[in-house]
Amino acid sequence: MATVIYPSPIFGPVHSRRLGVSLGINLLPSDGKLCTFDCLYCECGLNKDFRPHEALPTREEVRQALEERLKDMTVNGPTPDVLTFAGNGEPTIHPHFLGIIEDTCTLRDRYFPKAKISVLSNSTRIMKPEVFEALCKVDNNILKLDTVSEEYINKVDRPTGHYELSEIIEKMKAFNGHVIIQTMFMKGESCGKSVDNTSDAYVLPWMEKVKEIRPSQVMIYTIDRETPVQGLQKATPDELDRIAELLRAEGITTSVSY
Repeated sequence: MATVIYPSPIFGPVHSRRLGVSLGINLLPSDGKLCTFDCLYCECGLNKDFRPHEALPTREEVRQALEERLKDMTVNGPTPDVLTFAGNGEPTIHPHFLGIIEDTCTLRDRYFPKAKISVLSNSTRIMKPEVFEALCKVDNNILKLDTVSEEYINKVDRPTGHYELSEIIEKMKAFNGHVIIQTMFMKGESCGKSVDNTSDAYVLPWMEKVKEIRPSQVMIYTIDRETPVQGLQKATPDELDRIAELLRAEGITTSVSY
């Protein structure tokens, strides 16, 4: 089983399928995974297999490391398209997430003012006022919504704590369009049960909620790396394109990553 565990607090830059030249910011320990989901398809592996022992990087450690890397990039390149909060789990777990976002905005404006700031989040903590405030400050507030079936979420995304789908969707609406929805489509089986969310039975109810949320964009994608659970399969380009066309027919800007 191949997994990806990222350095902390800065990694890359890497070329992102969706974002371009991306300098990664990992607010989680560098020796394991810490997440409020335990997705069957996570490139970082399953939570139980990669429990971290190191502490979270401090706000000051993140700020210093980011400034050093940005200074180096002004001299040696490359120019980043985006500074992306991602890494070994859910970035909004960090207790100083808001302050770190504010520091990052200041450093971005100083060194690469044209770069965007993105956060890849599974949406589980957007109910917290400080997390909501922080996400309102970034350019790309990218929130996961793989389906509107709680049964599917419990089977595939597997929240590790309280997760109320209706609350999540209502809070997504509260961003008033300052949100990008990111959805993983895939097929195959896990433990003898289908994980296919590409059919209309899943896509059409999901689309109705997406229309209510009114995101600035929807990013749909499929499995790109080996998954920790066997039996999962990529959605085909034709399947992804069909879903994208349904969204575009509703006037929703949509990107597709095969």
